[in-house]
Amino acid sequence: MRIDIITVVPELLASPLNESILKRAQEKGLAEIVVHNLRDYTDDKRRTVDDYPFGGEAGMVMKPEPIFRVIEKLKSERAYDEVIFTSPDGVRYDQHEANRLSMLENIIILCGHYKGIDHRIREHLITREISIGDYVLTGGELAACIIADSVVRIIPGAIGDEASALTDCFQDDMLAPPVYTRPAEFNGWRVPDVLLSGNFAEIEKWQDEQSWERTQRLRPDLLADKTER
Repeated sequence: MRIDIITVVPELLASPLNESILKRAQEKGLAEIVVHNLRDYTDDKRRTVDDYPFGGEAGMVMKPEPIFRVIEKLKSERAYDEVIFTSPDGVRYDQHEANRLSMLENIIILCGHYKGIDHRIREHLITREISIGDYVLTGGELAACIIADSVVRIIPGAIGDEASALTDCFQDDMLAPPVYTRPAEFNGWRVPDVLLSGNFAEIEKWQDEQSWERTQRLRPDLLADKTER
């Protein structure tokens, strides 16, 4: 899988995209993540990527020309399944969307900045808009990192124990059950006996019950969404 990320501040992406699981997935050849500096696609000495908005609003808007150039260049080199724009008014990102994206071959992520991007780019080049929550960030770089991490980690082979990703929270619209490790007793706090029993049928039953109880108590909205689906 290849992920191309377009940004005006590539330095923000250097560390998150080159550590831990993302680093290992790239070293294994499972994923390729390429960062493009939008300023490299400008045509003036100041490498200008923004301008004042028509209509007199406050703030600055990302110019269409550099974005058009970089996207058209990339599309001339390979086919892309999605051209994503990180936007507060995009679809709410969740595990289902991460699963869907992980099945694709090539995607572009355009990081928003300033007041936004010229709307003509959204109308003619963007195929998917994604929001990671109902709040505003300085730019879309952190959102792009979240998307890349959540997608790459579920590509088969990215994690040593592939079953681990399949039992993560939200894979079945439920929160994961509590997890424990050794020692079995610490500071007077004991691991539930069922987990020490070796009875895998009972353990699975306990995990299902805990998952349901925690979801009902902490995230009842997930159960409502599951019913709607």
